[in-house]
Amino acid sequence: MGRFSPGHIGASLLSACESLGVEVIACDSDGAFAAPQWMRRLTWHLMKRRPPRLATFSMHVADLCREHAPDVLLSTGSAPINARALQEIGALGVRRLNYSTDDPWSAVHRSRWLLDALREYDAVFSPRRSNLPELRALDGPEVYYLPFAFDPQIHHDGASSVAVQGGMSCDVLFVGGADHDRVAVLGEIVREGFDVALYGGYWDRYSVTRSAARGLGSPDMIREATQGAKVCLCLVRRSNRDGHVMRSFELAAIGACMLVEDTEEHREMFGGEGKAVMYFQNPTEMISKLRWLLDHSSERASLGHAAKERVAIEANTYQARLSTMLASAESRAGVPSL
Repeated sequence: MGRFSPGHIGASLLSACESLGVEVIACDSDGAFAAPQWMRRLTWHLMKRRPPRLATFSMHVADLCREHAPDVLLSTGSAPINARALQEIGALGVRRLNYSTDDPWSAVHRSRWLLDALREYDAVFSPRRSNLPELRALDGPEVYYLPFAFDPQIHHDGASSVAVQGGMSCDVLFVGGADHDRVAVLGEIVREGFDVALYGGYWDRYSVTRSAARGLGSPDMIREATQGAKVCLCLVRRSNRDGHVMRSFELAAIGACMLVEDTEEHREMFGGEGKAVMYFQNPTEMISKLRWLLDHSSERASLGHAAKERVAIEANTYQARLSTMLASAESRAGVPSL
């Protein structure tokens, strides 16, 4: 269960199910938010980030489990399934798994109903080490570290006519939402006079980044923009306590030259400075290394190739991540279904 529109992890996991021959019933979590805008805002703010149709949608998921008797329920992110429904699903003998793609304790996602629900899962997989102690303190699910990954159907370095022709070229590309700390960083780059392209939500709300805002962009458009960029910036999300992000894998798989925020997880992925990426710890260092990269085209190409060789391997695909989660489920005989 998750979101299955292009670019979401749910879509990549669904594709991975098909590749593995896993029978799957997809349940889009957008159904929990199917309500007038005023109601969504009311429940989100006054009821502490509660989806407007949480109870109804939760029972719908439980009914699907009763009807189809799956071996495994796999949900992603802050999945809108409440504790009561998860208890009923568990009583059916269904192994309940959650891939916790966002930090449940962040200011954006923290809510009582979500933390209560997480306690009812059999296993929770987190792509961040920072919150593993808190997840284990829930005293409910088994907890595992499971990094993000890439989808080879989307994130590859195949020829792109638009990028090759220069139609989407730029000095610096960043893809992600306009968090306040990110606005400060990208605003500094824009003020320095670099040709910047920003894809993601809300960049047009800030005067310092408005000129660089390019909208949300489809997965194909983002790939073409990545191929057309000289340097791709990779920032973690501070509010999520990230050590790496989805783009850490996606950029490498596309073969981008990466200027990466210096974290322990990034160094595990890419090795030391200059082996596959260049790191920065503050805006001054970021600007300095960006100028150097823009002046050295052959080094940019070498870094992009090295990052792809290091990261874009089968073990880092969403198919491999799905296999890891299913292996933990100790499913019943036969091909597991979700």
